[in-house]
Amino acid sequence: MSKYFEKFRGEGVDLPPKATIKSIIFAWFGGFIAVSAVAILTNITQYPLVLGSFGASCVLLFGFPQSPFSQPRNVILGHLLSSFIGLLFYHFVGTEWWSLGLALATAISVMIATRTVHPPAGSNPVIVFLTSAKWSFLLTPTLVGTIVLIIVALFYINLNKEHHYPSYWL
Repeated sequence: MSKYFEKFRGEGVDLPPKATIKSIIFAWFGGFIAVSAVAILTNITQYPLVLGSFGASCVLLFGFPQSPFSQPRNVILGHLLSSFIGLLFYHFVGTEWWSLGLALATAISVMIATRTVHPPAGSNPVIVFLTSAKWSFLLTPTLVGTIVLIIVALFYINLNKEHHYPSYWL
């Protein structure tokens, strides 16, 4: 048992390198532009396009654009699959605590199995349950919102000569 608790100390690995001021400012503007674009479109269209997990998506997209978790396939499909699974469990299994747990666990497993892992999307089943989401949640905010984020990321990230986005689509 003591060996188990020894693991809690960590492996003593060094911290990741510090980000440059330039990369921090670049990420700041990217997040600002992306979430503002989704918010503006929400105001114009009167359709809900803002999803809480999009804030974390922006951290990955603009802070770590080369990460597999930041690629369009992962962002769009990760959000779609997780929202869909949340909706399935919410509407067909019920609103019990264990249904939420099963929805989240299933979303994680499906993203891993389909190679579409996008960690922020893991919160979508929770959001579905907390907001009593209807099936339209899959289209707005999930699909339309993620497409807006990806479009902003494509244009914005590629302004930086040091970045190339995306690394892959499919």
